[in-house]
Amino acid sequence: MHNQEPTKNVKYMTKTDKKEPISMVEVQLKSFVEAKRPKEEEVRKQLDFGYSWDGQTAVLFSIRPQWNDPMNILELPFAKLRFVKSSKIWKLFWMRASGKWEAYDPKPESTNLQLLLDEINHDGYGCFFG
Repeated sequence: MHNQEPTKNVKYMTKTDKKEPISMVEVQLKSFVEAKRPKEEEVRKQLDFGYSWDGQTAVLFSIRPQWNDPMNILELPFAKLRFVKSSKIWKLFWMRASGKWEAYDPKPESTNLQLLLDEINHDGYGCFFG
C-alpha cells in the first residue's frame, strides 16, 4: 500500500513495460478495467480500478483512500487470473476476507480469458464486488 494521487489515470503495472507491442491479454485487461472505472473524476478520487500483469498473472484491484487516513491510497485486490502455459488454461481466484486467494468455484478455469472477465463482471455470488 502506498500514497498516490487518486485523480491521475488508473494505474496499470506490467513487468513487460519495455518497448514491446501490447499483448492481447493486456488489451482485454485494460478494456475490462476501463469499463469498470467511474466516469467522473471526482468519483475516481474515492473509487477507481487498476490491474497488474507480469506476463503470467493478472491481479485486478480497487483503488481507494483509507477510511481513517484519506491521504493513504490503498490498492485492494479482488480477483486474480493466472495463465498456466503448459495447459493453456486461465485460472480464476477471488480474495477471501481472510486475505487468502481461493479458486472461484462457479467458474474456476477456462481457455478463454474473456469468459472469466465476464464472470468477474457478472459477479453472481458477490465474491468480487460484494
